[in-house]
Amino acid sequence: QVQLVESGGGLVQPGGSLRLSCAASGSIFSINAMGWYRQAPGNERELVALSTTGGSPNYANSVKGRFTISRDNAKNTVYLQMNSLKPEDTAVYYCNAHVQATLWKGMSEYWGQGTQVTVSS
Repeated sequence: QVQLVESGGGLVQPGGSLRLSCAASGSIFSINAMGWYRQAPGNERELVALSTTGGSPNYANSVKGRFTISRDNAKNTVYLQMNSLKPEDTAVYYCNAHVQATLWKGMSEYWGQGTQVTVSS
């Protein structure tokens, strides 16, 4: 079993910054991808940023140039640096990971519990 634990959410004023962290733990042989999704009230969950092992990061158009995803593979951790935050960035942010638990198992998808980000003056 794999657990994803997020941290770093909170309340910030428009134009401010926050950094989210997500650490994966448990039975991990390899991680193919780690990313961040968000869901605002009344909206569907949407991809914010995705980091695939050996690939280039992908970003939602709405966050390009403001958000940066990075990974520390030694710590099985993914970060999301969010700058120039806007009220429309307000949502619950979820960490996502595609993990291979052992050499003999396929990839499985895991989700964190979510962390609230509120951008408001």
